Amino acid sequence: MNKTSKVLNLKDKISGNEVDLSLCNLTEVPVKELALFPKATVVDLSCNNITSLPPEFCNLTHLTKVDLSKNQLTCLPDDLGNLVNLQHLDLYNNKLTALPVSFSQLRSLKWLDLKDNPLEPVLAKAAGDCLDEKQCKQCALKHMQALQEEADRAREKRLLREKELEKKKEAKQREREAREKEARKREKAEEKEKRRKEYNAHMAATLAAQEQQKKRRSEDRKKKNGKASAEKKAIVETVPKPRRSLMGLVFKLLLLLLLGLAGAATACRLTDLQREAVCVPINVAVDDGLSWAREQEVVVRQLVQNLSSAAKEFLKSTQASKN
Repeated sequence: MNKTSKVLNLKDKISGNEVDLSLCNLTEVPVKELALFPKATVVDLSCNNITSLPPEFCNLTHLTKVDLSKNQLTCLPDDLGNLVNLQHLDLYNNKLTALPVSFSQLRSLKWLDLKDNPLEPVLAKAAGDCLDEKQCKQCALKHMQALQEEADRAREKRLLREKELEKKKEAKQREREAREKEARKREKAEEKEKRRKEYNAHMAATLAAQEQQKKRRSEDRKKKNGKASAEKKAIVETVPKPRRSLMGLVFKLLLLLLLGLAGAATACRLTDLQREAVCVPINVAVDDGLSWAREQEVVVRQLVQNLSSAAKEFLKSTQASKN
């Protein structure tokens, strides 16, 4: 059967806003064909062999009533909550054990039948017996409430997990910041300790240099003082000490005698004592000495002339030999 025949057959199944596809031995839902008839809001797919609904089924948002009773459904699509206009849903006698989380988004759902499904105990209790229309409406209401509560609990759990994760993240962040702070503090302390050691080493080196300089200056002063002392000592040692010898005494006596004679001669020559008998021999001796000195002066002059002549002849002979 091709697509055209399917469309024609689907047209044959449409009556007003209803599409009756029950008892057609279908194994899958003709979603594409149903999408061509947006005015067909009621679909009866009961009494077939459908095992699952394709994801595209959730795009049929115009549907208000769907009958999927007496099929082989084991699960429903995750996006079933997109059918926001769905008011009536019959899932009687299938093989469903759970409903998708998005089921809570079916805000318009007013009738739900989940009888004869191997539902989970909590879900089965919320679904109820659904023996009549009133119970099915209550099933829809209760189930919606249960799903809403479950969604709320899931949201609370999610928020709680997010908060816990956020707390853990903040705790890790604080721990990391604490470690970084401690590391920075330790680095600062190590840097400070390093600077302190460098400063102490520098001060120690400076003090050692100053001490060395002081020591050197002290040694230099000692050397200078020692040298000065040695020089002074040498000078003192080089200066001959006066010796009180016999020759010195004799020389002094002769000097005093000469001075005395000179004084006596001067007194006898220049004062009135020259007429005295004592001064006569002294004056005679002085006159004799002066005469001898004059004679010696002539001899000295003659000697000087002779030496000058000899020097001139020597110079002439030296020049001649050079030429």
